[in-house]
Amino acid sequence: MERGMFSKIKHKRLFATVAITLVFLIVGTAWFGLHAQTNKTDLTNKTNTVSASQTQSRDPLTGLLVEEVHANQQVYGVMIDEHMDARAQSGIDQAFLVIEAPVEAGIPRLLAFFSEDQKVEKIGPVRSARPYFVDWALEFDALYTHVGGSNEALAKIANGATFDLNEFWHDPQFWRATNRSAPHNTYTSTDRMGEYVKAKRDAGRAAPLYGVWKFKTTKPTEVLPEKFSIRYASSDYTFSWAYDVEQKAYVRLFDDQPVKTLEGNKIDAQNVIVMISDVEVIDSIGRRHIRTTGEGVASVFQDGKKMEAVWKKPAASERLRFYTKEGQEIEMNPGKTWIEVIAEESQLIMQ
Repeated sequence: MERGMFSKIKHKRLFATVAITLVFLIVGTAWFGLHAQTNKTDLTNKTNTVSASQTQSRDPLTGLLVEEVHANQQVYGVMIDEHMDARAQSGIDQAFLVIEAPVEAGIPRLLAFFSEDQKVEKIGPVRSARPYFVDWALEFDALYTHVGGSNEALAKIANGATFDLNEFWHDPQFWRATNRSAPHNTYTSTDRMGEYVKAKRDAGRAAPLYGVWKFKTTKPTEVLPEKFSIRYASSDYTFSWAYDVEQKAYVRLFDDQPVKTLEGNKIDAQNVIVMISDVEVIDSIGRRHIRTTGEGVASVFQDGKKMEAVWKKPAASERLRFYTKEGQEIEMNPGKTWIEVIAEESQLIMQ
């Protein structure tokens, strides 16, 4: 009888041991599977993160990181009115580059550059051409968009390689606003300019070729608040740039207030460049001749700091570039750039 009871106890212990072992095996397998799946998910996430960063490249016109680079994309160069009666303008806050230079009476005018990848629904008011702006548009093989122009500018366009879009001959690419008086009421858009470019491409026009700037790939270690002004004809045409440390951009001001577009958007830039060139009044109307090629003195403003520089443009079709005093090409901050063209250093007022 004792032997029978001992046998039963032995079998119960064996059964309990097997049961406990099975429980441990089940729990262990589940834990291992969950842990493996977690590691697999983490690895997948890390792989996706690395792949995303590896697939990004820098846009050749802005230096900004983009998922897909469109090489040799068409650039639009639009003449924008800066007369007091033309304010507030539309679209200039979205231009990747703006060049501002004086016309008659010393009143500044803008050449705003956009790429075909952008969608800007309203740009303007569009104004007339001047020969020095033609040279700056030519370096991009840009679609130079304007409403008429001076005799010298129109002759230069007719005799040169300018890809031209004049409202006088291409009315469908423009419209006139009814709430403004001429000549401050003509507008265009990237879609309308794009339609014109497509028609020309379909007719056999080749893709544009142009040089690109160098852009920084690292963020600045230090940024400083800074403010300076550019004086053109009078106080009505004196604009300031104030560096916003949080936004890491220069904000355009008039009378110490942010300049805004008609749509209410502030105008800012990651790079502001002041370049000095020869400016000469050539007729009784006050038209100017501005030297666009060769080289001259410049100041490059980045990250709240001023850098003495030299501008160089070997020929009208070559890209305007900026160099240190030692001859090293200056890398631009990714983003937007605004170039102020003046005749004398006294027009640049540091504050």
